[in-house]
Amino acid sequence: MMAQYMETKKQYSDCILFYRLGDFYEMFFDDALTASKELEITLTGKECGLEERAPMCGVPYHAVDSYLSRLVQKGYKVAIAEQMEDPKLAKGLVKREVIRVVTPGTITSAQALDETKNNYLMGIVYLADKMGVSVADITTGDFLVTEVSTDRALFDEINKFSPAEVICNDAFSMSGISLEDLKDRYHFTVSTLDSHFFQDESCRKVLREHFKVGSLEGLGLGDYDCGVIAAGAVLQYLYETQKSTLDHLTTIVPYATGNYMVLDSSTRRNLELLETMREKQKRGSLLWVLDKTRTAMGARLLRTWIEQPLIRKEEILKRQNAIEELNLNYISREELGEYLNPVYDLERLIGRISYKTANPRDLLAFRNSIAMVPHIKRLLGEFTSDALKELAEDLDPLEDLDDLITRAIVEEPPITVREGGMIKDGYNEEADRLRHAKTEGKTWLADLEARERDSTGIKNLKVKYNKVFGYYFEVTNSFKDLVPEYFIRKQTLTNAERYTTDELKNLEDVIMGAEDKLVSLEYDLFCEVRDAIAAEVVRIQKTARAIAAVDVFVSLSTVATRNNYVKPQINEKGTIQIKGGRHPVVEKMMRDDMFVANDTILDNSKNRISIITGPNMAGKSTYMRQTALIVLMAQIGSFVPADQANIGICDRIFTRVGASDDLASGQSTFMVEMTEVANILRNATKNSLLILDEIGRGTSTFDGLSIAWAVVEHISNTRLLGAKTLFATHYHELTELEGLMSGVTNYCIAVKEQGDDIVFLRKIVKGGADKSYGIQVAKLAGVPDSVINRAKELVEQLVDSDLTARTREIAEGSAPAGHKPVPKPDDVEMSQLTLFDTVREDDIIEELKNLELGNMTPIDALNTLYRMQTKLKNRWSGNEK
Repeated sequence: MMAQYMETKKQYSDCILFYRLGDFYEMFFDDALTASKELEITLTGKECGLEERAPMCGVPYHAVDSYLSRLVQKGYKVAIAEQMEDPKLAKGLVKREVIRVVTPGTITSAQALDETKNNYLMGIVYLADKMGVSVADITTGDFLVTEVSTDRALFDEINKFSPAEVICNDAFSMSGISLEDLKDRYHFTVSTLDSHFFQDESCRKVLREHFKVGSLEGLGLGDYDCGVIAAGAVLQYLYETQKSTLDHLTTIVPYATGNYMVLDSSTRRNLELLETMREKQKRGSLLWVLDKTRTAMGARLLRTWIEQPLIRKEEILKRQNAIEELNLNYISREELGEYLNPVYDLERLIGRISYKTANPRDLLAFRNSIAMVPHIKRLLGEFTSDALKELAEDLDPLEDLDDLITRAIVEEPPITVREGGMIKDGYNEEADRLRHAKTEGKTWLADLEARERDSTGIKNLKVKYNKVFGYYFEVTNSFKDLVPEYFIRKQTLTNAERYTTDELKNLEDVIMGAEDKLVSLEYDLFCEVRDAIAAEVVRIQKTARAIAAVDVFVSLSTVATRNNYVKPQINEKGTIQIKGGRHPVVEKMMRDDMFVANDTILDNSKNRISIITGPNMAGKSTYMRQTALIVLMAQIGSFVPADQANIGICDRIFTRVGASDDLASGQSTFMVEMTEVANILRNATKNSLLILDEIGRGTSTFDGLSIAWAVVEHISNTRLLGAKTLFATHYHELTELEGLMSGVTNYCIAVKEQGDDIVFLRKIVKGGADKSYGIQVAKLAGVPDSVINRAKELVEQLVDSDLTARTREIAEGSAPAGHKPVPKPDDVEMSQLTLFDTVREDDIIEELKNLELGNMTPIDALNTLYRMQTKLKNRWSGNEK
């Protein structure tokens, strides 16, 4: 047996081998040492012909899933070697084979998986000029493929799918991307596979054979040469590890990365789309607000929608119209929700059914789920929006499968499939006959017991049964003298004797034969039912996906009506206009409707860049994030938290918010900040939305101001970038860029001063702040009074410091020799102007002429007047010099 074990282990040297011995899976040698430590189970030993006992440990076969889950979550692969024949019938050594290899990307145990997330295996193939990427979730049947051309695009795909396991070719491991860094950064396992997995012809062949097509053109893979290799490698890896036909992988979906808004890891983290930055919890994320789904399938699909916002207007409007119609039909929507409640995870149920691991209770859960489909389909028939009509058509009532399970499976079956008791009376004649014989046999036993009790006079004589001795008569010692001669002793106990008779032996043969045959037949019948359901996998998956989409629409509609969201207009002109916008998460975390709504205006001309100033804690970051979230929500088709919104479609959202070290990579806070800024400036387009908070604060004041200044200048220039941008800063000098650079507008967070204290009004108003109130915020934070008082003294001395003098020099055009004038932004004639030299009295007069006083609020008028006065003061102070 140990020789057989060693031969099997040699074939699966990279796995922990679970070797079936009776009722246990045993591990030996190094596997035992590893498993005993990781699973915290007892390490023993076994004699195996060596000088020393082989280290050994084991786990019960009926509880194997929990142990598998723990090992796989730690990144191990586990090969399961099963007994392939009944030990009672085997001649010599019991035959054993590895029936499956369980890895982080292929585990199917419900205990190990989060039902609200997909569990993806990702394949990456690196060629000279591009990379193929394919992902598969064997628990749901999802299978996708694409191609990317840059490392950054690859990381975007990794962030999007968050795979549990990655397989790649040798070229990728030598591409300069550190596999160890990927493991640490994304918390998945990475394996480099042999080259035969990535041979072009074998990959094409396995895809053609699996999907039963003559050409890959029919699968839409004609333009995905590199992607085909990645998909073929994934499929071959799944065949090799799962030892299954993978019939539930019925489709492969090629997609172009340009079909969705791209969100990099920084944006996902900073906007807290799926989890919070600090606690990594769902509560406090956008998903937490939007997720009112009733099914696991819907929860996974909603997560996908949030991670992949749309960029095609017609698709966004299609989703919007479905949500709007549900909003207007409240009663039908609530009824849909009630029918969704009992629906189990059909996608993963059909996965287990196809894998032949589903038990009778899984089939009942499946039946109870599809029993809701006709009701959902009937309700959807009342709606007229395109999306809901299409979903109604996609829903298959699956009445034939409902009827099959109802006729075949008892209402309260056992969990295991090898104990019988699963098949209903009337489903199969032979099963009914054996069941009758088994039932009659029990009656015969009862009659025999009564006859022997009367004939022997042993009043407490009983017929009993156990697995070792079968059926027997039990006689207590007090009646031992009455036992007749034809009773044959089988076992002696302390207080009783056990006997058998020829008649009891005959009855036992009849009863046990019928019972064994019935258990075996019921197992065969159950497998037939399970296989009949698996044969309809395409119909079931189509219905499951339709139910998931209905669930998401109902969830988004529910959230919209409960939270007073509005339907945003969608435009392709690049204009973002939000009136009364609110942060969807922050407003839910606050009590008594205390959230202060704010407006946003961004476009491709006069309002491209908003410079936002104001004190810390005043709400700048919240305001900027809420704008990004509203845009993102609009592009997933959701209604948005605002009084009114008109959203221009963005191809990407970039955020640079907060500061953190990346010590593992040897990067300081400032290095992380600059790396993210570099990524934004190199990859953003004029259709992107940029959220930039405190650029340049991680270095010296002069360097930081210079970098922030240059970044704004770069973004504002439409020849270089011209993206819509919210730019929060404490460098008040940047407020002078309004009027200097086209498209730059100043905004600030309003505060109210009360002596040395301040009150945050949380309101965005036009104009720039003239100070940061940092000392007041420090006081609120509890900094000692001695420090606060000293800071006040110092700030007065530093007001007219070198920084202010230099800024004025630049503003008045009196910078030292060698200072380069600002390049002419766009087509505005500014050849004579240096960076702040923009104020002429004629300009002020012209601006006054053009003011539309009737459309200005009092606060807007005051801010405008203040800005003009500040410009004139700066001009006059420069002339006096």
